[in-house]
Amino acid sequence: MNTFLIFAVIILSLIVTMLIIAFFALSRQVGVLFERVTPVGAMMNNSGPAIGDSTSSMSLSSMHHGDVIIGGERQGYQLILFVAPNCPICKALFPVVRSLRKSEGTWLSVVLASDGDLHQHQKFVEQQQLASIPYVLSQQLGMTWKVARLPFSVLLDENGTVISKGLINNREQLESLFNAKESGFDSLQSWSQGISAGN
Repeated sequence: MNTFLIFAVIILSLIVTMLIIAFFALSRQVGVLFERVTPVGAMMNNSGPAIGDSTSSMSLSSMHHGDVIIGGERQGYQLILFVAPNCPICKALFPVVRSLRKSEGTWLSVVLASDGDLHQHQKFVEQQQLASIPYVLSQQLGMTWKVARLPFSVLLDENGTVISKGLINNREQLESLFNAKESGFDSLQSWSQGISAGN
């Protein structure tokens, strides 16, 4: 009986040791995988004004902030985020947008854009506490940018030039639009292709 117990303890000790080794090996592989996986930024599309195009100014009436000028020359950068009341991802992004306006308000202005029934959007603005952010309803703006899916965002510089644009699903993708300003790449897809070409 004692021999059996000793044998069982030895076997269990070996199994535990192998599990510990396997755990550290898997941990290392996960770290390597994270280094190799390309970060996913805003997904660009080829429709609408292209990166580097200049946009002419467009004066639109907002719900709570009077007329809002989109595009053209201005002080600071401008972020236009296309949203809709029936878009759950849009609702998840609003706390990020509010935080962004607070932290980057010295050089960045944010405009929310949509189209459709005014009454529905008024309720939406009230429910989501968006009255502090200019909110415009314009079918023409969406058609100009050829917005097909939401939430979609466009970043313009002081001259109304398109710096970056893309479909946004989370905070990281929204912040990736600003990487274009700092890195010189218009998207993370371009950055990835540049890295691949350099290897």
